[in-house]
This record gives sequence, C-alpha cells and structure tokens, in this order.
Amino acid sequence: MGDEINSNPVTPRPASAAADTSVAPTPPPVSTPPSQYNSPSMSRSPLLSTPEIKPSKTPKAITPRIATPRLSLTPRFLTPLGSPIRRALHLTKLDPHDAWLPITESRNGNAYYAAFHTLCSGIGTQALVLPVAFTMLGWTWGIICLTLAFIWQLYTLYLLVQLHESPETGMRYCRYMQLASAAFGEKLANWLALFPFMYLAGGTCVSLIVIGGGTCKMFFEILCGDSCGAHHLTAVEWYLVFTSAAVLLSQLPNLNSIAGVSLVGAITAVGYCTMMWVISVAEGRMPGVSYDPIRANTQIARTFDLLNALGIIAFAFRGHNLTLEIQSTMPSSEKHPSRVPMWRGTVVAYAMVAACLFPLAIAGYWAYGQHIPASGGMLVAIYGIHREDIKPSVLGLVILFVIINAVTSFQIYGMPMFDDMESKFIIKFKKPLPWWGRAISRAMFGYGCFFVAVAIPFLGSMAGLIGGIALPVTLAYPCFMWLKMKRPKMYSLSWWVNWVLGTSGMALSGLLIAAGVYVVIDTGIKVSFFKPQ
Repeated sequence: MGDEINSNPVTPRPASAAADTSVAPTPPPVSTPPSQYNSPSMSRSPLLSTPEIKPSKTPKAITPRIATPRLSLTPRFLTPLGSPIRRALHLTKLDPHDAWLPITESRNGNAYYAAFHTLCSGIGTQALVLPVAFTMLGWTWGIICLTLAFIWQLYTLYLLVQLHESPETGMRYCRYMQLASAAFGEKLANWLALFPFMYLAGGTCVSLIVIGGGTCKMFFEILCGDSCGAHHLTAVEWYLVFTSAAVLLSQLPNLNSIAGVSLVGAITAVGYCTMMWVISVAEGRMPGVSYDPIRANTQIARTFDLLNALGIIAFAFRGHNLTLEIQSTMPSSEKHPSRVPMWRGTVVAYAMVAACLFPLAIAGYWAYGQHIPASGGMLVAIYGIHREDIKPSVLGLVILFVIINAVTSFQIYGMPMFDDMESKFIIKFKKPLPWWGRAISRAMFGYGCFFVAVAIPFLGSMAGLIGGIALPVTLAYPCFMWLKMKRPKMYSLSWWVNWVLGTSGMALSGLLIAAGVYVVIDTGIKVSFFKPQ
C-alpha cells in the first residue's frame, strides 16, 4: 500500500506529528502530458511513456497511516483528462511494429504535407478523359453530374478524415483496410473492399506505367523530330525506362519522406491541366464541332452509354484509398487531433482539384466536342490535332509535366503496397525489413507492374468499368463506416444522408459495372496482349 494515492478526508495525524512545523509542504499534484491516439494494431506513442518520477528526499515522519477509501480506481493525475481518455487507456493496444512500416514510421507530417499528397493523388491522367463523358451527357447534365460527384466525394472524404481517430476508444485507423475491418468485420471487409482497394493501389501503378511509357515516347518524338537519326525505342522499352525511374525513386523510405516528391507531382499536375485547357481555348473550336450528345441506336445502348459516362466521371475522383494513410503521418493528441490539419490541407488541395478539373472538362468539350478521342482524351487531342499549330517547346513541356506527374504519383499509390509487403515480413520475423530487403521488394513490385502493363496495355481503355469497380471505396463505404462507427440517431439527418448516399453508391456501382462490360463488348476495345502500341 506504499504507493497508494489517498483522497479526502485528510488522514488524522498524532499530536507529535501535528506539533512538528518543520515538515515540508505537500508537493503539487503531478500531471502527465496529453495522451496520444493510437492505432488499433500498430502504433507508436512516445507520450504514453512518461519519465519516472523520483521520490522526494524529504525525511518521512514515522507515523501510522490509515488508508481511506479511494473514490475512484483512476489515479488523481488522470482526472483532468476525462473519461474518454480513461477508456482509451484501457482499450488501446500498442504495437511497436508500427514504427517499422513505411506509412507510419514517421509521424511529423503537417497540413502542408497533407495538401501535397492529396493534390498529387487527387489529380491524374484519368481526368483527361472527362470531356469524353460530356459527349454522351451533353452540356447541362455533364456539368450537373460533375458537380454532384465532386460534392459527394468531398463529403465522403470528410467522413474518412473524421473516422481516422476515435475519441471514444483512443484508436487511430491508419489504413483504409483497418477502418473497413473495424466497421464491417475482417471477413466482410476483405470481400467488399480488398479488391477495389488493391486495384486503386496496384492497378493505378500499372496504368501509370502505360501512360508514362507512352508519353515518354511522345516526348522523344518531339525532341528528336522526323529527321533524327537516333535509335527509336519500342513501346515496351519505353515502359521499361519509365518503370526503372519509378523504382529508383521508390527507394525513399516512408510516406513522409516523399512529401517533396508529391509537391513536384502536384505542381506538374496543375501545370499540365491548366496548359491543356488554355491551349484548347487559345486554338479555338475545331471546324464542324458538334455538341449534340452521342445517341446509340437502341434504348438499352443509350442507357449503358450514359452510365458509362457516369463511370468516367466517378473514376476522375481518386485518392480516397490514401486519405487515412496520409493522415496517419501526423501526430495526434486529445488537444491537437490530426483531423484538424488534415482537413485544412484537404480543403486547399480539393479547391485546386476543382480549379483544374472543371475548366479541363468544359474547355475540352467546347474545343473538340464529339471529336475528342475516346482513348487518351485531352492528351491525344492536343498531341494529334495541335502538334503542328503550337510551338514544340510548349507541347514538350505539357508532355514532360505528364511524365513527371506519373512518376511521382507512382510513389504515393505504391506506398500502401510497400506497407503491406513489409508488414508480412514483420509479422513473421518480428523485426524490421532490412534496407536491402526493402529495395528488393519494391523493385519486384515495380517490375511486376511493368509485366502487367506489357501484358494488358489496353487497361486505360476501360475507364468506365474501372470507375464502377472502384466507386464504392470513394462514394459508398465511407457512409456505411460512419453509420457503423458513429451510430447516429435513427431517422436523424445524418442517418438519412448516409443511408441514402451509401445505398445509392452501391446501386450505382452495380449499374456502372454492367454498363462498362456492355460498352466493352458492344463497341469493342483493341485487345492486344503483350503488344503495347
């Protein structure tokens, strides 16, 4: 009982002790630093280990102690933190493995880093085909659908930011699949979210190799010209060049260490989107341009074309699978939760996303109308139609920005895969992956994506189908996670909004997948296994 902390009333003292006025005054109560939120299975929390308090050297008065009943089992120094943190200390499970994984081994991120990562992952070459969706929807419905999709995905992004840390349990969900497992259960989460999540990570890297290799070939042709006697590489060789550059850059250790890379990717993404729509407006509309929506011969074909256009719009908004991972790089405590700087950085990033995507879609459709290429969109239109009209230096800069953005985006989309590979080693061997093992594993992933890109080079032609598969991760699952984790009052506004958006997202996903399959079968795509163009 020597370490017991007593509470009022004051224990009576003998007269001899009461008469002694030389006894040192009672030291002030000790308070601990604010506790941090921790991940459910992998966490790094230095503030939970407080320094040992050395006993005072003041001579103790030899008096009998009469212990009084304690009012609470919680020590007095934890009282100011309140009951939520007391519950957190009981429920939080610390795991030192978190300090060995690339997503969470560094927690010194901030709002600027969040903005860089979010902007780099939020704008990509999938936005270049937005004018293609307008050819099927027309002006009015194209703008309405693009606006609604932007608001919808911004709302679900807000839900993910708020769900990252739980004040009730003190847990941080540092990965999308961790939050899905906590909300739906591990088995159901694997069925629902694992494949679309893995596609949005690994599949995006494959698409980036296809696009990056193709644009490298364009850039070389612009620099060299027709009269150049240099050896022209094949498409496979350009894929290999791009992959080698991406693998070399992927050796940066963790997500925080690529903040500068994401900044470069964000700048180049904003740059090529802006340059493309400015060039399109400056060059004017094409002769004979038409804005009448493309209509198929049968009603079912027209319906599926419209749904495929919605899939293209849905696919233009990506990055939700990285939101929790980006937020996990920030420190978090009760007084300074990570959701505040994360949301601040996200708002700035998505303001820039809107400033890029809306002009790109509207100006691209205005300039090319129904002549916009279905495969490649704005990039192919600029290169194929205006190659002779604009300066090679301007065209080369646009292409170079696309290449740089693809290389930088490969890093942030590959990070969840790097994290997953290293976690398997850590769980099995109980030690961090050595630097040479990390280098080998990331090289294997990069060149594995290269093999898939060579085997299936037409992956980018199925934007509508892919958008339908990945749509629940962005628009539906966050709503159901909020309902499961926060449990809003039944029939309240939050309850209705999330149920309507969640069910609508799942229904829309099913329709988009069916429409994507129909369009691929009906119109056909140029299937060329192991024959990239």
